[in-house]
Amino acid sequence: MNVNEKNLLDYPSLALRCQGVDLIDVNNYSKYNVKRGLRDTNGKGVLAGLTTISTIYPQKIVNGVPIPGTGELRYRGIDIEEIVQGFVGEGRFGFEEVAFLLLFGELPSPDELQEFRLLLAEKQTLPTNFVRDVIMKAPSADIMNNLSRSLLTLACYDDKRDDVSIENVLEQSLMLISVFPMLAVYAYHAYNHYEKSESMYIHRPDPNLSTAETILTMLRPDKSYTKQEAQTLDMSLVLHMEHGGGNNSTFTTRVVTSSGTDTYSTISAALGSLKGPKHGGANIKVTQMMEDLKATVADTTDEAQVRQYLEAILDKKAFDGKGLIYGMGHAVYSDNDPRAAIFKAYVSKLAEEKGPEEQAEFELYTLVERLAPEIIGEKRKMFKGVSANIDFFSGFVYAMLGLPRELYTPMFAVARIVGWSAHRMEELINAQKIIRPAYMEVSADRAYIPLANRTCTNEPVEELM
Repeated sequence: MNVNEKNLLDYPSLALRCQGVDLIDVNNYSKYNVKRGLRDTNGKGVLAGLTTISTIYPQKIVNGVPIPGTGELRYRGIDIEEIVQGFVGEGRFGFEEVAFLLLFGELPSPDELQEFRLLLAEKQTLPTNFVRDVIMKAPSADIMNNLSRSLLTLACYDDKRDDVSIENVLEQSLMLISVFPMLAVYAYHAYNHYEKSESMYIHRPDPNLSTAETILTMLRPDKSYTKQEAQTLDMSLVLHMEHGGGNNSTFTTRVVTSSGTDTYSTISAALGSLKGPKHGGANIKVTQMMEDLKATVADTTDEAQVRQYLEAILDKKAFDGKGLIYGMGHAVYSDNDPRAAIFKAYVSKLAEEKGPEEQAEFELYTLVERLAPEIIGEKRKMFKGVSANIDFFSGFVYAMLGLPRELYTPMFAVARIVGWSAHRMEELINAQKIIRPAYMEVSADRAYIPLANRTCTNEPVEELM
């Protein structure tokens, strides 16, 4: 083709052609009884495997009777509420204890917990010059992609990267659990320095501190933090650590693991899944929505004005035009996300410590939490109840902790790497087949047309809504 001829394959028209040829009639899903998103209309996931690691229930079942408004999350068969009450009641940080439970199936003894903390502390180290040669090169605001890059580069330093024996995968997993906070925080500092011309701090982790305390000391120039701040971040890590085998990033972990590939590639795939705004990136959307609410509503203490704004969101006339009140609803839970219920108490305590402005902000969040389910119920056809999920509060908490927005989703990854590791090992131990679901073809039979007989198909296509 002459370079001066009109290019028939321009990307806008090609994109429209893709939309036209790939669009599937939504009615076909019910016609062929295919579950969209591998979920029933009530949100219940299609059963795809077995696990002993964690489970989520829309409601608690007591003596065979469902209790309304009581969603349940279990880690290794123990109700998350009992776990939290346990370590909080005894004045401990929970991340390390709960990580041990998820990885090894039992709560640690005092000696085991102490040894496990020392083991994680010993692994809080990166290869020589790794920060300079990898993390500080090509910094960007996309810390999740930087995490993936650092993770895949770490594979180059591992002579046993392709060894999928449980002993080796466990060693790799413990190393990643230990260094993920460093990779995330250092990547932010590099971006903040090179792209925003701010000072850069590379603080070494203190082996005597908990994971939550370590994150705060590495992030802050003066390494200072309050007990309430550390406890709140620790609780966030515990509640984000694991959430059943069916969540998108954990299912990704199991799918990729089933192919027999290495730990670094597997966790990188999970990071890609978690990054999405429908998964780990949801807390940022909540924060942006609340900022838009405050900028739009004249009096955020006026219930009627706040209600009007939320109604406008559902009518696609406010915020991002998607018609979604972010932080509301969950694929499984209906009337109660137990993580949000637990976390809300810590949000309240932290807001009280921070001052009147944060307390007023908390009151606004509480108002939206109460109004949104009512309004959604009025305007949407509902198959199950809806309530605030943990993402509704986590962005607000991170803001009060002074975490930059670029680290919101990476903090999710710092916690969830534990759950991913547990599911990876369970998949390796039990699965003998690669995970391969089926897709039904709904296109018509067509014949091959010789090249000389074909005409240009680059005709105008009406833009799809």
